Amino acid sequence: MRVKLTRRQILHGALLTGMGGGIIAASRRFPGPVEGIYDVVDAVNYSLHDLLLAGQPLVREYSRADVALNFPTSGVTSPRDERYQQLKANAFADWRFTLDGMVANPLELSLSELKSLPAQTQVTLHTCDEGWSAVGAWTGVRLSQLLQQALLQPGARYVVFHCMDTQSNGVPYYESIDLFAASHPQTILAYGLNGEDLPEQNGAPLRLRIETQIGYKHAKFVERVEVVDSLAHIGDGRGGWWEDVDRAVWYAGL
Repeated sequence: MRVKLTRRQILHGALLTGMGGGIIAASRRFPGPVEGIYDVVDAVNYSLHDLLLAGQPLVREYSRADVALNFPTSGVTSPRDERYQQLKANAFADWRFTLDGMVANPLELSLSELKSLPAQTQVTLHTCDEGWSAVGAWTGVRLSQLLQQALLQPGARYVVFHCMDTQSNGVPYYESIDLFAASHPQTILAYGLNGEDLPEQNGAPLRLRIETQIGYKHAKFVERVEVVDSLAHIGDGRGGWWEDVDRAVWYAGL
C-alpha cells in the first residue's frame, strides 16, 4: 500500500529525527534573517518545497458554478493614496506597470498593453490566513512570460512586488517570492475577476495570483515588479510587509 504524506507530516518527522546539518543548510538558504525556531521551521519548509513540488503540479481548478460572485476581501480595499485615486479616476489609463531590477530588458507597459499579451483564466480557490476561502475566476498574464521577456540577469533569485496601497505604518505594501514560485504556470498577474475588470476592493488594476500559497502573498494594487538577488534591502529583510510587521512566515505554501 502506498502511503501519501503531507508536507506537514514530512516536516514534523524531519524535525523529530533531528536533521542537524540539513536544518543549518536550510536556514542558510532562507531569504531573511533566522531569528528563532519558527524561522528555522519555515527555512526547512522552504528547502523541502523544491523537492515536493519539483514537477510544478497545478492546483485544482473549479467550475464556473463554484465562483463567488461577490468575492470576499481583506486588508486594504480602497487605497487612500492621492495618486492611486487619481489613477482610478481615469480608469487607470495613465497607470504604468514596470518590471525592472536584475533584468537586461526592463519593461514598462500600460494596462491595455498588458491586456494585449497572451492571457489565461484560472478558476481557483483562494485561502486566506484569516480563515475564509472562496473560488474566483482570475484572468491575467503569466508572470513567467513577463520575466522571460525582460531577460533575467545571472544571479537573480527573487521577485519583489511593490504596491500602491500605503499601510498603517505609512509604508506601501510589498511582498516577494522566489523564481521557482514565479515560474509556476498558475502564477499570474491578474487584471480580471469573474469575467470583469478587477474590482478596486480586490486589487485593481493588477494583483498577484500565486495559487500555491495563501492569501497575504497575493499582493494587490501591484505597480512594480523588481527582480533581485537578495531580500536584505526590502523592508526589514524578511521579504514582505506582513513578514516584517507581524513576523508572518515568508514561505506560505498550502
